[in-house]
Amino acid sequence: MPRQYNPKPPYPAQFRQQMIELVASGRRPSELAKEFGCHETSILSWMRAVRVTHAAAPIVTHQSAPLNAAERQESIELRRKLRQVQQERDILAKATAWFAGKSEQTPTAFTR
Repeated sequence: MPRQYNPKPPYPAQFRQQMIELVASGRRPSELAKEFGCHETSILSWMRAVRVTHAAAPIVTHQSAPLNAAERQESIELRRKLRQVQQERDILAKATAWFAGKSEQTPTAFTR
């Protein structure tokens, strides 16, 4: 007897919209897929579908002013730099904690 294919029911429109908004705010599709239990390619296909249907629509910020190409590029670069600085901060915090623990184990002053 051949195995029947039972496709997973489609994700609700509200869920798809939420994923699209989270990606647009700077979250990675791979992170969202792990967090919400869907597949990364699903999120990417939803993003492509929105870009195709809303290709002519400008990106709107909080002040309802569309971003031009230079502002969009600057925003992308700033997010990338922020992510790098956060990673560097985390590494330095771990190194500081390690060195602080190490200095407590070894004497710092010499006695005669």
